[in-house]
Amino acid sequence: MAATEVDVDGRRVRLSSLERVLYPEAGFTKAHALDYYARIAPVLLPYLHGRPMTLKRYPEGVNGPHFYDKHCTGAPPWVDVAPVWSERQGADIKFCKLEDTASVLWSVNRGNLEMHPLLSVAPDHETPTTLVFDLDPGVPAGPLDAARIALVLRDMLAGVGLESWVKASGGVGVQVYVPLNTSVSFAETKAFARRVAELLAARLPDRVVARADKALRRGKVLVDWGQNDRHKSTVAAYSLRAKRAWPTVSAPLEWDELAEAVASGDEDALLLSPAAALERVAARGDVFAPVLTLQQRLP
Repeated sequence: MAATEVDVDGRRVRLSSLERVLYPEAGFTKAHALDYYARIAPVLLPYLHGRPMTLKRYPEGVNGPHFYDKHCTGAPPWVDVAPVWSERQGADIKFCKLEDTASVLWSVNRGNLEMHPLLSVAPDHETPTTLVFDLDPGVPAGPLDAARIALVLRDMLAGVGLESWVKASGGVGVQVYVPLNTSVSFAETKAFARRVAELLAARLPDRVVARADKALRRGKVLVDWGQNDRHKSTVAAYSLRAKRAWPTVSAPLEWDELAEAVASGDEDALLLSPAAALERVAARGDVFAPVLTLQQRLP
């Protein structure tokens, strides 16, 4: 499998093993993944800009071993680096920043199928720009159960004056984002998210759990508040996911679409393919864009 170099906005990017099948059930190759990311880059990049990135690497595809890579090693000189102090290590972790299409494609060529930015923008690593709830169903609950809880969560947040946006996780869950873009700490966002999750669990004890213990999650939806942490990353809007043997996308949805999927029992509406994600962006633009700019304060 010979390597080749391509010009991406004036940068030379070395690509290799383009025929490697990453998603066996779909015959989706590295070349397909690179093509998707090149096409989706205009709407993806704003969600990566300035953010330290955890690379979730699948060198042999979704059926092979994978690992989280927080250390930006082996990168060309035009890939930016964001040092973030780690109390545990007593040193900076030098994360990659994927600021342009060339940097994204370089990372994909290294097996980075999923884009996982931190919730802060360098160099201010103490200020999250967004509050995130990851709604993760435990079997036999599924994506539509997570979607139902997301609608309840939306209304709870609206009740305290907070607007929220939703995206399919690309796996079995749903993620709700509350843009802040104001002065706030991770301690504040995490405490608020925990209170909301615990209140939901208290009100809907047969449907919701606020603790990650797998023994408690069977048939319920975990409202995971723990992602609101300085060193944790959340999959970006428009990122591919490696949760299945075929490619899905963590795709932003509109609330009425989510409600319609629940009403019709259409689970497939929450599992968008790369082609479907590109078609949605072409038709609707970026419905998630307010998350980047809307300013809100926690009550």
